[in-house]
Amino acid sequence: MSNLNFNHLRYFRAVAHEGNLTKAAQRLFVSQSAVSSQIQMLEASFGQRLFDRQGKRLVLTEAGRMALDHADAIFSTGEELMSLMRTGAGSTRQILRIGALANLSRNFQLRFLSPVLRRDDVEIVVRSGGFADLLKKLETHHVDVVLANSAPARDDSKPWVAHEIAQQRVSLVRHRKRRLRGRTLKDWLSQEPLILPSSESSIRVGFDAWVERLGIQPRLAAEVDDMAMLRVLARENIGLAVVPSIVVKDELAAGLLVEVQRLPVLKEHFFAITLRRRFPNPLVRALLDASDRQPKPL
Repeated sequence: MSNLNFNHLRYFRAVAHEGNLTKAAQRLFVSQSAVSSQIQMLEASFGQRLFDRQGKRLVLTEAGRMALDHADAIFSTGEELMSLMRTGAGSTRQILRIGALANLSRNFQLRFLSPVLRRDDVEIVVRSGGFADLLKKLETHHVDVVLANSAPARDDSKPWVAHEIAQQRVSLVRHRKRRLRGRTLKDWLSQEPLILPSSESSIRVGFDAWVERLGIQPRLAAEVDDMAMLRVLARENIGLAVVPSIVVKDELAAGLLVEVQRLPVLKEHFFAITLRRRFPNPLVRALLDASDRQPKPL
């Protein structure tokens, strides 16, 4: 077995971060052909292709992403060694890259990440965005897992794995100062202004179907696609909010908001989406196992 050539690794790391041979060569003060040759020799020694070419850019393969994580750790360890020798302080850390829908409940994200949040040996990188963008980041190994409240459409060319890690009940919530008109749920849904998730939300789809069956025409006060904003509007007493209780758990605990009634016909489903890989990040498996052990809401 051949030993790892750290010069090859240094050239590879530069290309991986620049995404371009020319820029990497300029950064290293060598020719482009020298960089290309070093990368080819590293791939040969690994027996793995490290880059795919997309136009003028070089994009990491799964093996390339894993190699970059280790390369970054190796060179970081070198820097830490120098720091340790000079100052007596140093550390080694694992990296966990999370993609999360921009409108996903922050409380849910914290609950999922809680097993690793205070670990000194773990660095967490969270990227938020739209669903399609996050799945692309997962496909190109820029994130290890995507947190979402819907599963991706089945695609035989993309081996997505959607782990359902939680179901949260949805409630009708009011500000503590709001007095309700009527006595029944049907009265409240038809007479009170409502704050609802946007029409793209699975909660909203279920809600619209449900009120249609009840023969109700709701009064819409606000429609938002961001749970944090929905929470703010509920706190401002704009109307009754249809919201997963986890989103407003702090306000409910403090008595600022009051749960009028649970809506058992509605639930929000949370997924951790991964891609089948030869080299999965072990921290993702640890989080999935921890979520399996968490008590589920009634």
